[in-house]
Amino acid sequence: MTLEAPRASTTQFDTDELVINMGPQHPSTHGVLRVVLKLDGERVIDADCVIGYIHRGIEKLSENRDWTQIILLTDRMDYVAAATNNLGYCQTVEKLMQIEVPRRARYLRTVLAELQRIASHCLWLGTHAMDIGAMTVLLYAFREREFVLDLFEEFCGARLTYNSMRIGGLPLDIPPGWDKKVLSFCDLMEGKLNDYETLLTNNRIWLKRTRDVGVISGDEAIGLGLCGPPLRGSGVPRDVRKDEPYAAYDELEFNVPLGTRGDTYDRYLIRMDEFRESIRLVRQAVEGIPEGPIMGKVPRLIKPPAGETYHAIESPKGELGYFIVSDGKSTNPYRFRVRPPSFCNLQGLKRLVTGHLVADVVALIGTIDIVLGEVDR
Repeated sequence: MTLEAPRASTTQFDTDELVINMGPQHPSTHGVLRVVLKLDGERVIDADCVIGYIHRGIEKLSENRDWTQIILLTDRMDYVAAATNNLGYCQTVEKLMQIEVPRRARYLRTVLAELQRIASHCLWLGTHAMDIGAMTVLLYAFREREFVLDLFEEFCGARLTYNSMRIGGLPLDIPPGWDKKVLSFCDLMEGKLNDYETLLTNNRIWLKRTRDVGVISGDEAIGLGLCGPPLRGSGVPRDVRKDEPYAAYDELEFNVPLGTRGDTYDRYLIRMDEFRESIRLVRQAVEGIPEGPIMGKVPRLIKPPAGETYHAIESPKGELGYFIVSDGKSTNPYRFRVRPPSFCNLQGLKRLVTGHLVADVVALIGTIDIVLGEVDR
């Protein structure tokens, strides 16, 4: 019997799919997000988001707190845009109780909400650019964000979790000269936006990393439940401030920026335009602040009538909605539920990353602008 020599393998590479974890401790996942990636080489063929690492049970906690105490808890969801969390919740209770908010308070709320949008977008721009490799923009954007935090600190004494609103209005009126400082900041910020765009908008590396990356059509975006800049980047003109005006937005002029390609670059351009629209809104609101009280007629013990309601606002990340149920007897909500934009937009990540390279996953997590405190709650 003769022994045959072993045949040489005809395959040079192992073609099995590779499954890897990205996160939950990863600098580019913007919190404790774990993405389980299935790879063919460096190309993503499937992805699964695993959440819940920072879950604190805010919704259930809120059902065991009185209506005023809940404002503190809303700060802790999107903790880089606490003022808009406060605003959405307070307006939901006001809607249920049919409380009339004074016009001065509505204008000041608009100023605070748009300053918060600018601060949130500064953090988004800096971290998104750093994820892709542009370090300088992070330093610039955080420099301007500090000015907004200084304004909030002067108004309410806090820089991150503000507790800045009350059911029926505001806890405090603005300090003397605060409005003039806000207008000075608007002048400063306009010039800085030009610096950001000089660094990024026509930068060939930035264009290579963002153009035609994560393209999603308007119909797909609607089907996935996307909201905010990711939805408007696909050309869908949905903005709660326009469609269902609240605060003083029905008395102010502004445009809703829309994309055409639905890619990462379009979503960047939209947020840059939103910077300018926010500055425009802040100027109008500050210059039009009326005289009068900052609190409406609210009972000392807040106990809404039996019923339920849903109310949404346009937070920096998209449509932030609150659903609350009152039994009419207790000083606590019977049911408290949040519709957070970060959670809804995260549903689109699997669709966005499939077919792209591992390096593009970082850019696509940044383009939807998530905060895990809001995703997990």
